[in-house]
Amino acid sequence: MPELVAPTVRLHAAWLDAHREWGPGLHEDGFGLRPSDEVDSPAGFAAWVARLVDQSNPTGPPDADRPRCTHRWIVEDDRVLGGIALRHAPDDSLLRVAGHVGYGVRPSARRRGLATWALGRILDEARGLGLDRVLIICVADNIASAKTIERCGGVLEGLRDTEPGATRRYWIST
Repeated sequence: MPELVAPTVRLHAAWLDAHREWGPGLHEDGFGLRPSDEVDSPAGFAAWVARLVDQSNPTGPPDADRPRCTHRWIVEDDRVLGGIALRHAPDDSLLRVAGHVGYGVRPSARRRGLATWALGRILDEARGLGLDRVLIICVADNIASAKTIERCGGVLEGLRDTEPGATRRYWIST
């Protein structure tokens, strides 16, 4: 049975396994990974996890580079299957390109309904934070992601051309 867990150094090897499966240059949405993050060494991984945990604290001081964001990993039997992130109060520029929620499921764990399950759980957290609705954006041709969002109540606002390419914009009432 999968569960959503806060990032933890205990899952370093399992997270690296998922990261390798995605491969270089592929998008791993939901993990909050920055190009400058060094995650291979135990010390680098621990620093990254500490930043994610700090970012998740709704009462702590805000990160200068990113808004408050709840990070969760989709884990089953100590295997990291994916990640999901809930941005608490994104600024206007982040809303244009990323929205409130980002998620990703490793290729070998797809087509099991994990993204829909995780999105449903993170919407509960959004409600707990007082968010009445959340914006979720996906690449226009990512039909699987569009269906996930729609299964969770997403209403298409429209399509937009953005720097990374055409995107679909959905709103979900919590």
